[in-house]
Amino acid sequence: MTNTKPAITFDGTRLCIEDIVAISQQTSSAQLSAAPEFRQRIQKGADFLDRLLREDGVIYGVTTGYGDSCTVVIPPELIAELPHHLYTYHGCGAGRFLTPEESRAVVATRLASLSQGMSGVSIALLDQLEILLKHDILPLIPAEGSVGASGDLTPLSYVAAVLCGEREVMYRGERRNASDVFTELNIQPLRLRPKEGLAMMNGTAVMTALACLAWQRADYLCKLSARLTAMNVVASAGNANHFDETLFAVKPHAGQQAVAARIRNDLASPQPSRNDERLQDRYSLRCAPHVIGVLEDALPFFRTLIENELNSANDNPIIDAENERVLHGGHFYGGHIAFAMDSLKNTVANLADLLDRQLALLVDTRFNHGLPSNLSGCTGPRAAINHGLKALQISVSAWTAEALKQTMPASVFSRSTECHNQDKVSMGTIAARDALRVLELTEQVVAAMLIAARQGIALRRRIDPNLQLPEALAAMQADLEDRIPLLVEDRALDKELQALILNIRAEAWVLYAD
Repeated sequence: MTNTKPAITFDGTRLCIEDIVAISQQTSSAQLSAAPEFRQRIQKGADFLDRLLREDGVIYGVTTGYGDSCTVVIPPELIAELPHHLYTYHGCGAGRFLTPEESRAVVATRLASLSQGMSGVSIALLDQLEILLKHDILPLIPAEGSVGASGDLTPLSYVAAVLCGEREVMYRGERRNASDVFTELNIQPLRLRPKEGLAMMNGTAVMTALACLAWQRADYLCKLSARLTAMNVVASAGNANHFDETLFAVKPHAGQQAVAARIRNDLASPQPSRNDERLQDRYSLRCAPHVIGVLEDALPFFRTLIENELNSANDNPIIDAENERVLHGGHFYGGHIAFAMDSLKNTVANLADLLDRQLALLVDTRFNHGLPSNLSGCTGPRAAINHGLKALQISVSAWTAEALKQTMPASVFSRSTECHNQDKVSMGTIAARDALRVLELTEQVVAAMLIAARQGIALRRRIDPNLQLPEALAAMQADLEDRIPLLVEDRALDKELQALILNIRAEAWVLYAD
């Protein structure tokens, strides 16, 4: 069968978040450049290292030990074994394994960095990384064990080991020994050259890969939160004038203005009138652009930080073959990713908090302007035993509280490690994992809010049969009605929630063109 997936070429030119996400989701394939000039540039670094070794050059991590052991001189006859010892003794990861999507992203991200041609690796190493992606041979990578400087050493040791036919992989949905899969596919295990173990492990590939996936999910939640807010304004008979263009022109945060415009356009029709005298809705509706807009404004900045890291050479030392220099530094330090992920989890958790407050208004007869208690669709005598979304609102509160609890920045918890060589570290990988957990919890809140918005608008129509929804909201409501039956008699909602969570992650709804 011909592979019709578009290929993303790795040749040292700039990649974007969407490239890594596409490879992780297998909507695009990864292709190492076959251009002779690219391959020659890569090989030039490896040849330069070979010449230094022949001339008795002292190279950190090649002729010396690692980290605080940099004063230990490696006997020439043992230099070839050193890279294999590096990934061996770092085989001490714990926690969950990265998902298949996360593992693909990690391999692709490391390939992107090494393709910069500043790491002194051979083209054979890059070819082996491409082979893993081509055959979807996914290293089983424990999520925990990295302090984010000297890079993601422990989790990346599992990638390095798999390149050499060691440890375990996921292949075609089965957990297997890498050596068996390599034998089956006639893949030759790699023998790492000097510096290649360090080049594979001494970098920010895990945190950066997770950050790419987190950014994409956060971007979609940002848009979906605006759509849900518009639906909740309709359901609660709210005031559409809170999103007026002139009103937002006087506070020129571009992201906040964009969110207000999305909600305003979604509400582009006369809204139902209310009999009360309240001119202003409560903050969770009126100030929604101000909450969602913080994330909207921050996302471009986060993108810059993540993509700069993605397109960097971030191991140590840097091998400048062109000028024949070995440059010792600290590019493995993941401070920018740590900051981006600590900040992203804060802004995303605020979406959960905003929607949690909107739900609290919708289910409460004191605030929902005539809707039944807990948005129950049951009427007549049986209404007494039906409880609508009462329990769902409790779960949303629990998920929101947990998301907010996770917003403590990981980057402020630097620990001195490795005999005080790594005495200031980034905690970037922990921050990225925290961000993914906050996203997971917020997606659960959003799934619940899709049920509530669908229910709330249907019940508002009972009160106002002449209610006309604007085009975008009408289409969204119709889609949700196809997915979620009206809740009349109490029923378990867990399966519907899980299906909606998958829909959110698959970006099932086309939201805004801006």
